[in-house]
Amino acid sequence: MKYDPTLADLLTQPWSNGACRGYVIYAMENCGFPPEDIRRVVGEHYNVFNMRGPEEAKEHFQYSPY
Repeated sequence: MKYDPTLADLLTQPWSNGACRGYVIYAMENCGFPPEDIRRVVGEHYNVFNMRGPEEAKEHFQYSPY
């Protein structure tokens, strides 16, 4: 595989659960979800981070209908 400096930069960025939650909030706001639904999803997102690892989440995403 050929060295890709852009990809290398992306792979060295630190993982941040807070950043992931921020992306979820942005997406829900952009879709017009009401604040109570956003709070509910962000709360569940917090719980899911405690129950599932990154690889499991990635696989779930890859095989989801979304």
